[in-house]
Amino acid sequence: MGTINPINKLTIQGFKSIRNMKELRLDNLNILIGANGVGKSNFVSYFRLLGEMLEKRLQVWTAKQGGADRVLTYGIKETKVFSCLVEFGLNGYLFSLEPTAEGGFTYSQEKIIFHGPYYGDKKISLGTGHVESKLKEQYDITSQGDESHYCYDSISSWRVYHFHDTSETAGVKRLGALHDNDYLRTDASNLAAFLYKLKESYPNDFQQIRKTIKLAIPFFDDFVLKPQTLPTEEEQIRLLWKQNDNDYALWPSQLSDGSIRFICLVTALLQPKPPSTIIIDEPELGLHPFAITLLGSLLRSASTRMQVIVSTQSVPLLNEFSINDLIVVEREDDVSVFKRLDEDEFKNWLNDYSVGELWEKNILGGRPRK
Repeated sequence: MGTINPINKLTIQGFKSIRNMKELRLDNLNILIGANGVGKSNFVSYFRLLGEMLEKRLQVWTAKQGGADRVLTYGIKETKVFSCLVEFGLNGYLFSLEPTAEGGFTYSQEKIIFHGPYYGDKKISLGTGHVESKLKEQYDITSQGDESHYCYDSISSWRVYHFHDTSETAGVKRLGALHDNDYLRTDASNLAAFLYKLKESYPNDFQQIRKTIKLAIPFFDDFVLKPQTLPTEEEQIRLLWKQNDNDYALWPSQLSDGSIRFICLVTALLQPKPPSTIIIDEPELGLHPFAITLLGSLLRSASTRMQVIVSTQSVPLLNEFSINDLIVVEREDDVSVFKRLDEDEFKNWLNDYSVGELWEKNILGGRPRK
């Protein structure tokens, strides 16, 4: 598998609508399907939480959610602890959180796990009673190759991309710092700076992004990426572009919302140094049908270089994948249930129907129930 430290199995218990998800298998390509309100967004939210935890922002994140009572499945009276085990091959990261009187969380356990092939499991406890993760501290005091490095390096490189904000005040349309280009931010607010870096340092990848955009936006010719120096000597840059056979620089507001989202998606999926795992919630929003078909191809290709997790309700997008790529999310007994599908169970149906049609007919599950 080409991915560095992909997630193999994931267990989540007591988190929002996910009461008891045990050892969900994740492959390099994972397409979540399900009706509105079944828990797909909560699954995506979990990955955002992990990123906040590593940056020691668990309490801030919890407060923004409305407190621990809003995070635990059906509240503190119903659920006393939120636990998770994420496994990367032979390595794993385990934690349990319990609510505090102040509405935050405290760690009742935090452990790094190594499934040794010869001497059995090794569990490294990071302590109990602390209110922010100690994984980064363990990472800082250990050498390369230590179990904590496998866990921290993988989790810290996860990116939950969310390109829905294309309003006039969206970061992707504003001036931004040229030096903010180490990675593509989750809302693409530094898209101009990131593309400028690719153009200068990874010209082949930049041209591939440009050519792919032109497939869905034929009138698009190229980006106009010109840094400008402010009186403070800080360099900034804006996402400008030009049409075919015209050198006049156009503003991002002169692109449709769908076009901007597609440009963000293409950049994320074709970036030369991808994250270990990317998560995208409903990437099809605002896209033309042909762009959705192209997006499916890009997601499949990207999954050979990184782990891809996508939630969608798009029939055309589903038609770009096999049933083995799908994870059906349903609501059973008022909690979220996740099921990875097996194509062998639907062979007879596939002779007459596409994957999207099978979902529309509720053969695969994941559709609203009466």
